[in-house]
Amino acid sequence: MLLNGGSGVNIITDKLIVQLSLFKPHPKPYNLHMADQTIAKPFGIIRNLKIFVHGIANMVTFIVINSNILDFSYSMLLGHPWLKDAKISHN
Repeated sequence: MLLNGGSGVNIITDKLIVQLSLFKPHPKPYNLHMADQTIAKPFGIIRNLKIFVHGIANMVTFIVINSNILDFSYSMLLGHPWLKDAKISHN
């Protein structure tokens, strides 16, 4: 997992969805513009997934992406939406 305050969405890979035996994501009709200027077509969206960060539960919405297409070092990216919802202050 990686925290990225610049990311406009929270991202999770399809492989992690399978590993965690999570439900099938809802379709998402738009593409993501990645930081390296590539365009990724997400598998869908998972809303209200409960995650724990340092023992504190948070409900997070994730965009599910294909881990085989993108060169991802992390299976989950918590971006600006999570930071805002969790009322996290960082500098």
